[in-house]
Amino acid sequence: MNRLILAAGFGLSLGVMAALQFAAPVLAQSSSERSSVYEQLDLFGDIFERIRSQYVEEVDEAELIEAAINGMLTSLDPHSSYMSPKAAADMRVQTRGEFGGLGIEVTQQDGFVKVVSPIDGTPADAAGIEAGDFITHVDGETVLGLTLNQAVEMMRGPVGSEIIITVVREGEDEPFDVSIIRDTIKLTAVRSRVEGSSVVLRITTFNDQTYPNLSDGIAKQVEELGGIDNVNGFVLDLRNNPGGLLSQAIRVSDAFLEKGEIVSTRGRDPQDGDRYNASPDDLAEGKPIVVLINGGSASASEIVAGALQDHRRAVVVGTRSFGKGSVQTVMPLGGDGAMRLTTARYYTPSGRSIQALGVSPDIIVEQPRRKENEEAKDEDGTSQRRSEADLRGSLLNDSLSDEEIKQIETDQAEAELAAKLRNDDFQLSYAIDLLKGMMALAGQD
Repeated sequence: MNRLILAAGFGLSLGVMAALQFAAPVLAQSSSERSSVYEQLDLFGDIFERIRSQYVEEVDEAELIEAAINGMLTSLDPHSSYMSPKAAADMRVQTRGEFGGLGIEVTQQDGFVKVVSPIDGTPADAAGIEAGDFITHVDGETVLGLTLNQAVEMMRGPVGSEIIITVVREGEDEPFDVSIIRDTIKLTAVRSRVEGSSVVLRITTFNDQTYPNLSDGIAKQVEELGGIDNVNGFVLDLRNNPGGLLSQAIRVSDAFLEKGEIVSTRGRDPQDGDRYNASPDDLAEGKPIVVLINGGSASASEIVAGALQDHRRAVVVGTRSFGKGSVQTVMPLGGDGAMRLTTARYYTPSGRSIQALGVSPDIIVEQPRRKENEEAKDEDGTSQRRSEADLRGSLLNDSLSDEEIKQIETDQAEAELAAKLRNDDFQLSYAIDLLKGMMALAGQD
């Protein structure tokens, strides 16, 4: 039987990824306990029958039972829930990395829908939705009092249709509306690029394509820089990554570790625990690594960050992660539905649980909110600051050769690019500067 385990899953989200396994045997109960359970089940049957026959309006019996099941599961924790046949089918599609929707991972808090993170390159991301936003209304209708399943269902709709969500954001005085056009969400698990001599690996999700994309991205960018000797390090960007498949989190961690434990999971029965260890070979070949995280980094992302941090293989930079340290199992049910049930906690190599605490960065670096650059710019976007060289008739520098002048100009161009990156993405710029510093201390250029 196939068994896939979910390291992320925020209720029934718009970008949920899940896993299947079969339920463990029910623990033995004493006869008195069984008798009490049967009495409660009789009570449930009595209440169901009275609602069905005496409620002021006729009820849909199937919907009533489904609501009762979901109420039982959601009373356990925010990540356990019932999945209707449609939701279960959507989940299986989403795990493969393509689905329809807004492009946000959500959970439920204080009765409202809370955004765990927007997914890169999706309509929600383009509309400016941020991790930590609360969604209070969908097309003018409140989500207060709804289950997460019901709220998510309100946000679903045909590709190309418009949805208006009302958002409450920390730092904003009033709620505001955001218009989003639904689209087909195609997840690119890993985007890679070069910044100076550093390789930046942006991991947006952990689906079936994550490790293959990561491996190919590293090979491509190392080749672009002319070989690993010309690489000063790697930035693993896990910001706003809501997680995904546990198996992929393990493979990504293993890509940079050569030995030792990656993660362990422990359920109610100690015998059900699993321990996952690294195998030889490091795709980064020992080069320094900086991992970027923030409050939108959850579950599978936290497994990777925690493993690399505990093994001192990477410096973790950013802000505290989300703190989802539980594992959900999606169990198929009759009628093509499914049940998502929290079955274990996971632990980093040092034995710490991240549940409700998150991963604490080695270096805390906040991402400043974007502000308009106060410095005047020319039409081409360059600074209007003037120097001696801009003055008419200024003397030339006769102490430098043409080659030295060319090198200075090259260094200046690189510095300007670094300054632009610092303005666009301060956390990433900090990570790259940190890599440069580590290589300088190691005596390398």
